[in-house]
Amino acid sequence: MPAPSRIVSLNLGSQSLGLATFHSQPHGGLILTGYRQGEILTDPAAEGDRPTQITESVRGMMSDLGIKGGAVAYAVAGQSVFARFVKLPSVDEEKIDRIITFEAQQNVPFALEGVVWDYQFVGSDAEKQIEVVLVAIKSELLEAMNGAVEAAGLETTLVDVATMALYNAFRFNYSELTGCSLLVDIGARTTNLLFVEPGNVFSRSVPIGGSSITSAIAKEFQEPYAAAEKRKTRDGFVSLGGTYADASDPDVARVSKLIRHTMTRLHAELARSISFFRSQQQGGQPQRIFLCGGSATTPYMREFFHEKLQLPIEFFNPLRNVALAGNIALEDVAHSAHSLGELVGLALRSTLTCPMELNLRPPNVVRRQRLAQRRPFLLLAAACFLLGLCGWGFYFMRSARIEAAASDQLQMEVDRMHGMENQLAKVRQEIVALDAVATPLLTAINARGGWLLILDDLNARLPTENIWITELAPTSGGQVLGETGPGASAPPTPQGRGPAAAASSRPAIDGVFVRGLYLSNPKQQEIVVDYFRNLLDSPIFEVDANDQSQVIKPSTPTNSEWAYPYELRLKLREPLYLP
Repeated sequence: MPAPSRIVSLNLGSQSLGLATFHSQPHGGLILTGYRQGEILTDPAAEGDRPTQITESVRGMMSDLGIKGGAVAYAVAGQSVFARFVKLPSVDEEKIDRIITFEAQQNVPFALEGVVWDYQFVGSDAEKQIEVVLVAIKSELLEAMNGAVEAAGLETTLVDVATMALYNAFRFNYSELTGCSLLVDIGARTTNLLFVEPGNVFSRSVPIGGSSITSAIAKEFQEPYAAAEKRKTRDGFVSLGGTYADASDPDVARVSKLIRHTMTRLHAELARSISFFRSQQQGGQPQRIFLCGGSATTPYMREFFHEKLQLPIEFFNPLRNVALAGNIALEDVAHSAHSLGELVGLALRSTLTCPMELNLRPPNVVRRQRLAQRRPFLLLAAACFLLGLCGWGFYFMRSARIEAAASDQLQMEVDRMHGMENQLAKVRQEIVALDAVATPLLTAINARGGWLLILDDLNARLPTENIWITELAPTSGGQVLGETGPGASAPPTPQGRGPAAAASSRPAIDGVFVRGLYLSNPKQQEIVVDYFRNLLDSPIFEVDANDQSQVIKPSTPTNSEWAYPYELRLKLREPLYLP
């Protein structure tokens, strides 16, 4: 991804603000094209109007640099951020996020739901432990600062921590150094200590800075904070102590001694931090010290630390490998280069892959950037949707024309079929009339062999001896045809339509009445029951094995006669119609 043509970086210090513009060079270099610095001289006890002062100061610097708006990467002061270096066991990649989240819950002194946090791997030790730096800032504080920045007309793309931006600038400009280097960033409210050595980094924030000196002066001289700040700027220097003579002005001498006293406290914290770094972080003894920050240029500050630490002391130059545009005066840069480290480190995030790439973007910025990333896809989806609508519209118009033509052709076929349907209706009427005439004849033809089948079936199932049939008569509705009497009823006729209706005026034979005799024999009337059982399998007669009493009407033998009568009423499976 190509770097932007103009890079804007902003450093939000406690009392000092810095705004710079850069242009990228091939192979990741930077060109400083302009910078401005501003101050917020608000008493630390009064923070309510700080966002408004940030907005006004940033607007003023933007006006001086001719910046109308655009993207910006800014760094927040170290005292606003909770930072902790944590060592973790070496585990699989899929478990890293869960372990780091757990460590964040244990180490961050706030609920994770109320902070914005991030982490960065910084190395590993001989015991194969992974070292991670966790940083977190309260969401409320971050949103207030971000609102102040965006109210000035800038659009946030990246939020870094000042200490980590300083680390990136140091690695970019002093990559050739070996051994341990210590950066002492003396800010307004805190002093950030940054230990840097190959494969290892550690930072610590000490709550002593320029405002500590100002507060001591205000207390000593019983004057407001703003007046004490002016006195420090006008008269302040670090008293050399020892055999050196004090300043001739007693007030100036008092200020210099107050500054030395505060710096002595800072030196004690610095010594404790070096001891902690060497014992707990397995770091090396610092071989050199770089001073930076707004209070680093206090007169005799360099001599003071050289006297106390007996190490090479120099001012950090973040523009060592940064080119200067033609409009930048070298003399101006020489006086303020030590305070541009965070601005250079922020600009490097847009051109290079930096060793420390934390990002504490507020949730609304994250949502906005994600939406911006999706915007091309949303536009493409909208274009595809519109093209799809046009395509479907053309398709439906074309389909409508084709369907109209097909409908006209089908209507012609339908009209032709209606004529044929009328002809077929006439043919159906003729068929019905012919069926009415032919059905009686067909019935008579089909029924002429019916009685032969009935007689054959009755004879085939008749026991071979001691029983015979003497009378056979057709029945209809249970009544023998030709009988008359009180119980006689008209035979039922089939109901229906079509050809079957032709027989509706003729009686139907639905059963057979059988009368006969059986000889006196050892089985007596059981021989009639045998005949009944043989008829159960008949394809001609419908006989129910559970309804024997309705079929057989036997007589009771008296053993005084040689033959006895019996009667059977059998139901036909298929009725026969009389002609």
